[in-house]
Amino acid sequence: MYEYFLGQITDVTPSFVVIEVAGIGYKVLTANPYRYEVGADAVKMFIHQAVSDNGMSLFGFYDADEKALFEKLLNVSGIGPKSALAILANNDHAGLIQAINQGNATYLTSFPGVGKKTAQQIVLDLKDKLTDLNGAVAGQTALEMPTDPAEGALADALAALEALGYSAREIKKITKQLEAFSQGQSVDTNGLLSEGLRLLTK
Repeated sequence: MYEYFLGQITDVTPSFVVIEVAGIGYKVLTANPYRYEVGADAVKMFIHQAVSDNGMSLFGFYDADEKALFEKLLNVSGIGPKSALAILANNDHAGLIQAINQGNATYLTSFPGVGKKTAQQIVLDLKDKLTDLNGAVAGQTALEMPTDPAEGALADALAALEALGYSAREIKKITKQLEAFSQGQSVDTNGLLSEGLRLLTK
């Protein structure tokens, strides 16, 4: 039904953003909400609408290629919107496509909600079928954001990882590394979330 929204971001949380279009605020689930900044200039967000027994949900993407990759993942048996979103939260979409094409199921099991069987299914269903996206999907681009205080940024990044489906045990394992990463340098929530995802999927 929707292809994209053009509007202003009015709220950013660990799991979703609110985008206001023509006076209406839409709650949109996105892989990395901290790419967006409240009150910035108008943002173009590509939209996938999902209807389930629990109601309707809107998923937002930085560009049309990211949306296309999400929809291809949804076609895989065992992959729902939440798992697909968690997979896309990793900045390295080109690396994801390469892993699928090389049949690297072990890499895919590092994402929450993706077990060995589902990872093998992703390879089986999508191997050599993402060539139209290879190179076009370079990963998520972060918008310029003012630097948050490190402590608040870390808490937001950890909450975003939890919203993506990572377990408390997995998050606890990398918390000290993220704390060290934030010391002595100017780092925002988006940077900490990206580093957390890199540590969790390496």
